Amino acid sequence: MAHIIFEHVNIDFPIYNAKNRSLKNTVMQAATGGRVSFGAEGTVIRSLEDVSFEIHEGERVGLIGHNGAGKSTLLRALSNVYVPTAGRAEIVGEIGSLVDIGLGIDGEATGRENIFIRGALLGLKRKEIEEQFDEIVEFSELGEFINMPVRTYSSGMHLRLAFAVATIIRPEILLMDEWLSVGDAAFNEKAEKRLNDLVQSSRILVIASHSRKLIERTCNRALWFEHGRLRLDSDPITVCKAYWDNVCL
Repeated sequence: MAHIIFEHVNIDFPIYNAKNRSLKNTVMQAATGGRVSFGAEGTVIRSLEDVSFEIHEGERVGLIGHNGAGKSTLLRALSNVYVPTAGRAEIVGEIGSLVDIGLGIDGEATGRENIFIRGALLGLKRKEIEEQFDEIVEFSELGEFINMPVRTYSSGMHLRLAFAVATIIRPEILLMDEWLSVGDAAFNEKAEKRLNDLVQSSRILVIASHSRKLIERTCNRALWFEHGRLRLDSDPITVCKAYWDNVCL
């Protein structure tokens, strides 16, 4: 069964040979949501500190907190992009990430070529991409532009291509950084349905968002992060009220 277990996880980013530390101290402490320390080897930014939780099948978990609180770092840790520097992370289940959906799109390559490039980055085999190729093109509504270099696309066309490819996956664990909104009203309605289908087919959803309504509507659990630490883990109504009451102080 799909599940996620974090036990006392830290994630640190060392910055070696930092100079002018008196200035950097001030800037770093003000700009980062994590914690900054200074040692013989240089500056270390702790983005997550002593984070522990478990997520099991059927849970729809919302991540809330201010910018720099550690939400994006957690999503990347769940994607196996970042490895804990302390503690234990156990992630069981096929992972699909809708974070940075435009990652890997090559502006000089055609839309057709980019479908295969991006699909490969998502872990799909060429045969799997070929089987879904026509459906991706139809959904993106790019028509003959699929054979043109992506650099000739408008921003909306670029986003439609990225979205169409990213949402062909059907993972057990789905990771999202905000709810995706794409294109004009007509396309957005179609995209919304596809996104809802993707969420429903996943066994675990983890989504970071600044939208209280989205978290309360979509999730059955919420985690509030502050300065890299997990401050509150409860139902969405309780966590959202505590967080937004705190923000409004």
